[in-house]
Amino acid sequence: MLPRQDTVKIFSTFIQFDYDRFSSWATDSRLRRSMKQCLAKIPRESSENFWALYWHQIWEQQPKSLAREHLVAYLQEICFWSSTKTINGFTSTQYTVSDCFQVAIAGIDKVLKGFDRERGFNLKSYASITFGNLIRELLRQKREIDICSDWSLLRKLSQKRMTEALAGAGLDPEVVASYILGWNCLKTIYVPERASSTRKLPKPEPETWVAITNLYNQERQTSLDQPGKTATTEDLEKWMLSCVKAARAHLFPNVTSINQPKPGYESGEIVDSLVGEVDDSLLTDMIADEEAQQRSQQQSEIGQFLTATIQQLKPEEQKLLELYYSLGLKQAEIAQELNTQQYTVSRKLARSRKALLKALAKWTTETMHISLTSDILDNISSLLEEWLAGYYDSQK
Repeated sequence: MLPRQDTVKIFSTFIQFDYDRFSSWATDSRLRRSMKQCLAKIPRESSENFWALYWHQIWEQQPKSLAREHLVAYLQEICFWSSTKTINGFTSTQYTVSDCFQVAIAGIDKVLKGFDRERGFNLKSYASITFGNLIRELLRQKREIDICSDWSLLRKLSQKRMTEALAGAGLDPEVVASYILGWNCLKTIYVPERASSTRKLPKPEPETWVAITNLYNQERQTSLDQPGKTATTEDLEKWMLSCVKAARAHLFPNVTSINQPKPGYESGEIVDSLVGEVDDSLLTDMIADEEAQQRSQQQSEIGQFLTATIQQLKPEEQKLLELYYSLGLKQAEIAQELNTQQYTVSRKLARSRKALLKALAKWTTETMHISLTSDILDNISSLLEEWLAGYYDSQK
């Protein structure tokens, strides 16, 4: 995939897939006109980072304006690479890169809400982490659902999810009401011995089914608009297995594309059911911990890389960096210390920093799949300066 270079294209084009591969860039005419008009008004600003922050500020004031669509276009590449990198970390999954891409881009509002311009963060870098977490959350939920027993799954789901699943299966509303009541009776009677439910809860014992059925037959008289006939234990077990089947199909349908229409609905796509608020996740705490661990790991990897790169510099270059950052000497003082000219010190320091910046930029591109721009290079340069100051300060 060739990265976009033109500012108008960066904020007005979208990835088109051919099966599971990048095919081409599709242009949205409204966004193209919008960007051309903005560039005509502010011709001196061609930096993509400037326009990303510009549209983000407008989005905060008008969330449903064109600003959101401009930002969705802007983050297409980073979303693609995040999807590719993340899905490769899972040995087995029914989802493709294009599926994960759509799941991640559907979470664009989470990216935009969490991004803080005032702290100087780069939107693409922040989005890369957030997109990866959204995809991992989906894949881990899928794996969690796969390894849960039927009875564990029934206890884990919320009533909202269960109701949506049964409705999506095309069941009659009266049948859905009966199933939901039976499901609530099961959760009331069948309580695990441990404080938290396990993934492998066994099937309830016969006496437990009798208690569930008795409770259902008592509650149906007052809880259902159409109480219906008295249910048997066989009825309740059959209903619960139908609930499980509907829930698994609803949460993680086995389809070729998650952009297919939602079963039982006149509008909407399957992807709408896959990604909700993170608070609804079965594994919210795990995802939050992993996000923090990922940031820490990235910082550690950058530190290890730069430490190794410094060790590859010439001894005299390493000495200059130590005198400048560790001892805090000025260039004139370093020149006096080394009995040389100040311009020589300045030239060698610049060459050493340039070598480190070039190596870090290349590593960032290959590792994080971020297309280099002048703004991103500026951010990397600032990061390098901060790291060098901290690194040599720790060496004292």
